[in-house]
Amino acid sequence: MGIPFDYAPDRPEHIDVILNGLDRYNPETTAVFQDYVTQQCEDRTYDCYANLALLKLYQFNPHLTRDETTTNILVKALTVFPSPDFSLCLHLLPPHILSPNSTSLSSPAAGDAPLSEAVQKLNTLNTLLSCADYKGFWTTLDSDDLYADLVADVSGFEELMRVRIAVSVSQTCREVERGVLEGWLALGGKEFERFVGEVCGWGIDGGEVGGKGVVRVPVNKENEAKGTVVRENVQFNQFARMIKRAYEQPA
Repeated sequence: MGIPFDYAPDRPEHIDVILNGLDRYNPETTAVFQDYVTQQCEDRTYDCYANLALLKLYQFNPHLTRDETTTNILVKALTVFPSPDFSLCLHLLPPHILSPNSTSLSSPAAGDAPLSEAVQKLNTLNTLLSCADYKGFWTTLDSDDLYADLVADVSGFEELMRVRIAVSVSQTCREVERGVLEGWLALGGKEFERFVGEVCGWGIDGGEVGGKGVVRVPVNKENEAKGTVVRENVQFNQFARMIKRAYEQPA
């Protein structure tokens, strides 16, 4: 059996009690959930079920909404792609936030972007990841200072994204040109070799720094090529009625 959707190994006991009781709909627990989101950002844990519960509280109590917490939840959801968590969070936001030209109801602090603009920016990153345009993801991330502000609260965001990209690559590829993978991971030189060798456990064949060579991904159950044999077990007498009807005279 798969892992239950509401399971989080690092969830504190007091959060678990709230989520499994009526207090999850109590506005007074909003501050508790907001502190929990901050904790997730700092210690690199993730709890989608609790984050969705907070967004649901924001739906019921719009006056309690904190833009920074909302964007942090979305950024954390990006770090677990290709799971549908980002879309789940997005669908709990108010419709006016999802409109490209809308503005947030709350007044942003000086230098802060309205929530709607921030959500659109993050949705752009999610779209690039969904399309496996990893090089485009990094290019877009570096194209605007707003992106840096949005991901600043999430500790180790870039490393988390590289790990998720590497996982996706390992599920679909057996070998990748070094130059291509460098673009996907936004790494080069010794940093690239360290990440590929120490973090991923992959090997690099031929070529020095400069984009040449091939990165070898070990065989696993996801990227192993297997032949599929489809056998049909249909008896002729199963068609007897159909053939009989074909020869019957119309009434």
